[in-house]
Amino acid sequence: MSDVLALLLPTLAATLRVATPLILCAMGGLFSERSGVIDVGLEGKMLAAAFAAAAVAAWTGSPWEALAGAIAVSCAMAALHGFAVITHRGNQVVSGVAINILASGLTVVFGNAWFQAGGQTPALPDSARFMPLPGGFSLLVYVALASVALTWWVVTRTRFGLRLRAVGEAPAAIDAAGISVAWLRYRAILICGALTGIAGTYLAISQNANFSKEMSAGQGYIALAALIFGKWKPIPAFGACLVFGLLDAVAIRLQGVALPGIGEVPVQFIQALPYVLTVILLAGLIGKAVAPKAIGVPYEKEH
Repeated sequence: MSDVLALLLPTLAATLRVATPLILCAMGGLFSERSGVIDVGLEGKMLAAAFAAAAVAAWTGSPWEALAGAIAVSCAMAALHGFAVITHRGNQVVSGVAINILASGLTVVFGNAWFQAGGQTPALPDSARFMPLPGGFSLLVYVALASVALTWWVVTRTRFGLRLRAVGEAPAAIDAAGISVAWLRYRAILICGALTGIAGTYLAISQNANFSKEMSAGQGYIALAALIFGKWKPIPAFGACLVFGLLDAVAIRLQGVALPGIGEVPVQFIQALPYVLTVILLAGLIGKAVAPKAIGVPYEKEH
C-alpha cells in the first residue's frame, strides 16, 4: 500500500502542476467562446505572455512585474483579435491562427534582438520566479484552481454571466434589450487575455526558469479541446484538463521504464498521447458537444 501511495501521490501532484496552464487557458477560452467568439488564439496569447513574463523578470527581477507584463501583452493580443472579429466582423478562426503565427514569430525575433540567445531568455534566479510554497505548489497553481470556482460563479450566478451566455446564444435579443453586444464580447475576450497571461507566466517563470522557443508546445490547442470536451462548462472543462495533465504526468514517469510483456515504451509514443487524445476529442468520438448557437457568427446591428 505504501508503495502505491509513493507512486500515486507524486503523480497526482505532477498532474496538477502540468494541468495548471491548461486550466487557466480553458477558463479564459470559456469566457470568449460563451460570448460567441471562437478563440483558436489561446496558444499564441499564452506563448506571447510566457515571453513577456520571462523578459520582464530578466530585466526587473520581479515576478509580480513579470506577471503584470504578461497579462498586458496577452490582453493586447486579445484586443487585437477583438478588433478584427468584433469591430470589423472578420473570420474568427483566421484571426486566431494569425495571432498564433504572430506570437510564434515575434517571440523569436524579440528574443534574438534583446538577448542574443537563439530566441531564449536568460536563466532566471529563484527571486525572479514564482517558486513552490510550503504546500509544494506555486501560487499560480492555486490561482488556477480558484479560477475554476470563480469562472463557475461569474458565468452561472451573476448578471454579467447571464448576459454573457445570452450573447453567445442570441445576440439579437441582447441588442434588443439595449445592451451592447460588442462591449460584452470585448470584456469576455479581455478576461480571456488576463487568464492566458497568467498561464504564460506560469510556463515561463514558475514551471520553468526562462523562455524557450515554442515553449507552449500546443497546450493552447489542448486547452481548447478540453473546453470542447467539457461542453463549454467550467467544471467538466476542468476535469478534461486534469485528464490531459494526468496523461502528461504519466508520460514523464514512463520514460525509460520497461513494461512487462511490452518492453521499454518509446518516448515519442508517450509524448504523443495527449495530442492523440486531443484528436479523438475534437473528432467527437467521446460524447457530443453542442457549442453556443452564435459562436463564430459576427454580429451586425440591424438599423
